[in-house]
Amino acid sequence: MRRSYKFLIRPTVKQAAALVSMLEDHRELYNAALEHRKGAWQRAGVTILYGDQSADLKHIRRADPNGQGRWSFCSQQATLRRLDKAFAAFFRRVKAGDKPGYPRFKGRGWFDTVEWPEDGDGCRWDSQPGDQVRVRFQGVGHVKVNQHRLVRGTVKTVSVKREGRRWYVILSCDNVPEELLPVTGAVTGIDMGVVSFLTTSEGTHVANPRYLQASRDRLAAAQRVLARRNRGSRRRGTARDRVAAVHRKIRNQRLDFAHKTALKLVHDHDLIAHESLRITNMTRSASGTLEEPGTGVAAKSGLNMSILDAGWGLFLSVLHAKAESAGRMVPEVQARHTSQQCARCGHVAAGNRVSQAEFRCLSCGYLAHADENAAQNILRAGLALQAAQAA
Repeated sequence: MRRSYKFLIRPTVKQAAALVSMLEDHRELYNAALEHRKGAWQRAGVTILYGDQSADLKHIRRADPNGQGRWSFCSQQATLRRLDKAFAAFFRRVKAGDKPGYPRFKGRGWFDTVEWPEDGDGCRWDSQPGDQVRVRFQGVGHVKVNQHRLVRGTVKTVSVKREGRRWYVILSCDNVPEELLPVTGAVTGIDMGVVSFLTTSEGTHVANPRYLQASRDRLAAAQRVLARRNRGSRRRGTARDRVAAVHRKIRNQRLDFAHKTALKLVHDHDLIAHESLRITNMTRSASGTLEEPGTGVAAKSGLNMSILDAGWGLFLSVLHAKAESAGRMVPEVQARHTSQQCARCGHVAAGNRVSQAEFRCLSCGYLAHADENAAQNILRAGLALQAAQAA
């Protein structure tokens, strides 16, 4: 299996300055490569590819030994590949008829990651013997790492990332061994919601923590302070860091909640069925314009914010990763009619769902919590899908 590990690193003042310079030089390289491609096409109709720009790197490094020449050659190649992937995605969207999204220049603060494609080429994980783990970056030195868990498998790529005033190292490891859990004989279906974060087919309700709503006042206050600061000032930079810190805390709270909730489900069940959710489609704005707004625009906006605050996509990603490592099954089933179908007799009707919380079958009179009924339908569909795949 392929797994990633993220650790906080603690650079010295001199090392932190070198890391900032490294990010800035890689950002300039990215922007220069983008300008090269864009200008060549606009002026001469010539397409510049990754191989052409990678071949020019040696000349750039030779011309700027105290700038671009300080850093790892392979990390600069990875930055050029990053641009190449952005163009590949652009052309793929054009071909599919989607919104193209032409690659954009990276401003200050919008380029926060540098990658080394191979451990040992310009970087070295666990670079010095001793109790304190260190990672070495070319041009920076040996940086202390807060390694809070054991790294398994073979380190393939190493990345350094800046988040606010903190720095992290991210390891992508291959051949990570599975950690299989004992068979429990239990299966469950889960229905994702806004009132309850999820409801299982056994009737367990997990409350929605609503982290964004809980921090709304503090976030609004920090944003008001930011709006009053002059652009380019030091005080605006401080206010921007405070806003980012609030968002970072909300994100970390969601991630912690997702890990704990998913771990509980994976530990207790051999199979966990869930709906195949299209969150992007579910959170689209209601129809209408500013001049002629459609009906229910405000309500739809609030629902969209609640869905995004719940973090369904993050939770499902964590659930699948943990289930794969533990040897559990997580089938995805179609969401169509799961909330309108009776779990007892199978009758489907919109009128079966009396309210947000109540389900009453018009055919057999079955009465249940609406989310529990939906979770039972999801479990039944998941078991059927699993049996069909095994056949």
